[in-house]
Formats: sequence, structure tokens, C-alpha cells
Amino acid sequence: MRTAMIVAASIVIAFIVIPLAALLIRLTPAQLLAALTTPLALTALRLSILTTLISLGLILLLGTPLALILARVQFRGRPFVDALVDVPIVLPPAVAGLALLLAFGRLGLLGPALRTLGISLSFTTAAVVMAQVFVALPFYVRGARNGFLAVDRTLELASATLGMGPVRTFALVTVPLAAPALLGGALLSWARALGEFGATIMFAGNLAGISQTMPLAIYLNLESGDLTVATAVSVLLIVLSVLTIIVVRTFEPR
Repeated sequence: MRTAMIVAASIVIAFIVIPLAALLIRLTPAQLLAALTTPLALTALRLSILTTLISLGLILLLGTPLALILARVQFRGRPFVDALVDVPIVLPPAVAGLALLLAFGRLGLLGPALRTLGISLSFTTAAVVMAQVFVALPFYVRGARNGFLAVDRTLELASATLGMGPVRTFALVTVPLAAPALLGGALLSWARALGEFGATIMFAGNLAGISQTMPLAIYLNLESGDLTVATAVSVLLIVLSVLTIIVVRTFEPR
């Protein structure tokens, strides 16, 4: 039995390691650096960093109140809202992109109203941000909700008896106590936004300098036969993903 378990575990580990190793050993350090400094790769990198930071800011701004409500407030329909938040996690990315397009596109549900206001969202950088927020928000809300649930409410009550209002108590007591969970959720959310592909290409397209993030740059270079740049950008995404996991695992026990 033990031997069978070890064999099965080894197969799983090899199944993960071998494809990653194939990417990592494909290029020499000099080739990797040269590929990452091409105009296309640099433009995609800048756009990815810009859009994911904006997305993360929106996720923190909108997701924190939602997580606090789900953790602290009892209301009718709460289980439905709680489940609804998780839907983007299991939704196929292409479906998410099509849904965003049919809602906010030029011919979508809100398209006429947006046109009246002079707003065009589809196939723009704003569409990239919206796609990233849509798919990544649940990862932060889940982590933040668990963090708020773990906070000892007696400490918050003690803060109130010392004359601190709700806002100061939240900022100086609740947030610091829940900080590891908030940080972990934020990092996982950012990593998910960084790797977003399906919803982005459906709603924002693959336009260089406008909506071509790193995952889309990989796709474009692979289709054009430039495996070097595609591999180099993939390696960079692997490194960023591993660093994210290391940071999350470092703070998780706290």
C-alpha cells in the first residue's frame, strides 16, 4: 500500500515538475534576458504591471467591505451572496469574457447607456482591468472573510470601551489582526489577475500596448512561431507565481 502511494505521489510530482522544467531549461540566461528586453515583451510587462496594480486597488477597495459584511452581518440571502462571489472561480474564462462583452460591450446590455455617456469599454485597457477584477476578486474576498472571522471580537469591544470609534477600531485593531489573511488573499488575487487570459482576450482583445498583457503576448508569439519570446515571458510568469506562493506560505501560519 505504501509503495503504491509513493508511486502515485511521484507520478503527480513528475507531472508538475517536468513541464515546468522543460520551460526553464529551454533558454540560456542570455537568451532569456534578450527575449525579455524585446519591445513586445517590455510593453506586455508594463501593461500587465499597470493593469494588475489598478485591479488590485479596486479589489481591495470593493472586496474589503464585502468580505467584512459576509463575515459579520447576518441577512436574508447571505448564503446566496456568499456562493455568488465564488462563481467567477469556477466559471470558464471564455464564458466570463463573453458575459462581460454582452454586458458592457458596444452592443451589450449596458452599451447604449455607456455610449450616451461617451464611454467605450470593450477592447480597451479598462476592459483588461474589468476582466482581471471579475476573475480575481473572489480570491481576495475568500481570504479576507476568513481573516475577519478569525479576529477576536472582544478586542474590538475593548477598543470601543477605550473611546475608539468604529472606523479607528477597524483600522487599528481589526485590520492588523486580520492582516496575514488580507495579504495572502491580495497576493493570490494579484497573481490570478496577472495570469488572466480567457476573459481578457474575449472582452479586451489582443492589442499591443492596449490590452496585450503577458499571457496574451505568449499566445501571440506562439501563434507567430516565436517560441523564444513566448518561453521567456512564460518563465517570468513562473518566477512571479512561485514568489507569490512563497510569500503567501510565509504569512499563512500567522
